Amino acid sequence: MRPRTPPLSTLRLFEAAGRHLSFARAASELNLTPSAVSHGIVGLEKALGVKLFVREPGRLALTREGAEYLTYVSEALSLILIGTRRLPTPRSGRTLAISCAPTLATRWLLPRLPAFRSRHPQIAIRIDTSHRQVGFPIDGFDFALRLGRIPTPRHRSVHLFEDWLLHVCSPAQRGAVIGPDGALDLRRATTIHVTSATEDWQAWSDASGAVELASADTLHVDTFAMALQAAAAGLGIALGRGALMDRELREGTLVGVGPAVPAATSHWLVSAEGDDDRQEPDLFRTWLLAEARRFAAEQKRRFPAGAA
Repeated sequence: MRPRTPPLSTLRLFEAAGRHLSFARAASELNLTPSAVSHGIVGLEKALGVKLFVREPGRLALTREGAEYLTYVSEALSLILIGTRRLPTPRSGRTLAISCAPTLATRWLLPRLPAFRSRHPQIAIRIDTSHRQVGFPIDGFDFALRLGRIPTPRHRSVHLFEDWLLHVCSPAQRGAVIGPDGALDLRRATTIHVTSATEDWQAWSDASGAVELASADTLHVDTFAMALQAAAAGLGIALGRGALMDRELREGTLVGVGPAVPAATSHWLVSAEGDDDRQEPDLFRTWLLAEARRFAAEQKRRFPAGAA
């Protein structure tokens, strides 16, 4: 007798839990409780007569059978979604769903979106800034803007632009952090650190060849936006990426000090394969790549040969 196909809802639970290896993160993605996800998986395992997960304290892992089954389920759900997207729709346009880190979204993407909307008013945009792994195309996203050293495996990744690491402060503070030799002297400054991006300071040190990172004092803040506000208020010197402080540098509320060095990671536009025949994603991709090329050219003019 042929086995019955499990309900689609339980397969969706399994795919999310298998991708995240966490019932809690799968529940958050699907707007369910972890208990509901766990019970759904238990029901699926009973219906299949196969154990899909190994449950240990603080750890969830796929069994060999579960890992193999996940491959088929993920591909099947992807095909269903791609086929659904290609159905004719009575609407004049559709929504493009974009996943993007919150700081990049608010400081780089959103200021540029009015230009796209004026060209293509029939295309609605939905931006998700939650810090979660995106499954293409199962999650319903068209694109994700991501930082990375290399292209994202198993997806279509298009390079947008490189970024620069640069110390910034208020114009009034610039003279105070420059030593007698005209070079940046961090020992004269209060350095402002973002608690979630401490590796950027070491990356700047390694790339610039600086050997002394000790400063007179330090200030720690939770967000990059707060670090820029503190620097603009004259509280110290912050280290940031050019793409995330473009507005302040152009307006002059912040000025660069010391050498600008290339960041180790670049910005990428990531999407699922197989959507090339859909007009809306193609229009957005073409527009965003043009914006990225324009911005990259501005960055090169602003930071010639890595100079501040």
